[in-house]
Amino acid sequence: MFTINIYLRLALIALGFLGGIGLWVAYGFWYGFPFLLLGLFLLVGYLLLGTLVSTSMLLSKGQFEEAEKRLSLTFFPRLLLMGYKGVYYMTKGIIAIQRKDIPTGEKWLREALETGLPSENERGAVLLQLTMIAASKNNRPAAQAHFNELKKLNITEPMLKEQVKELEKQLKLLGQVSNPSMIGLMQRGGSKRRMPRMR
Repeated sequence: MFTINIYLRLALIALGFLGGIGLWVAYGFWYGFPFLLLGLFLLVGYLLLGTLVSTSMLLSKGQFEEAEKRLSLTFFPRLLLMGYKGVYYMTKGIIAIQRKDIPTGEKWLREALETGLPSENERGAVLLQLTMIAASKNNRPAAQAHFNELKKLNITEPMLKEQVKELEKQLKLLGQVSNPSMIGLMQRGGSKRRMPRMR
């Protein structure tokens, strides 16, 4: 997917508005109008989509440090399109889990579910992580509840489907959800799995 570098986008927004206003003052409104329109178009795109697409691309390559920095350039997450807000919180949760900050990761993942996600793949990715977090805490009822929700979804992403099958096998083999290795599985899966494609 084609994306404009965020620093270039911010520079073009500033150039569009400053150049447009300058030309408007010096020569009249219609001279500055194209620059103002360009600046406005880029600004609206930034406010509605943030840096989620480029952050997702970095995560899919396992570049978590860069992804965290890129995500921090989404300055107004509350203005994101419906669905993209959920992806924003999901991404924050995944990054926190990679940093082994499980409580913060869980908080953001729950926020993602409450806010809403654009597809069942994203919802499935969040529920998968929450199931493993609950399992690592020996919280069988919560883990089972999350897993039951997960099984109801129509997941189409092959790697995510594979992870769901693997989790189901582990739960059946153990005969319980209290598994100390769940956090390790969660981190390994998160580092290899690509972010679900946003629609």
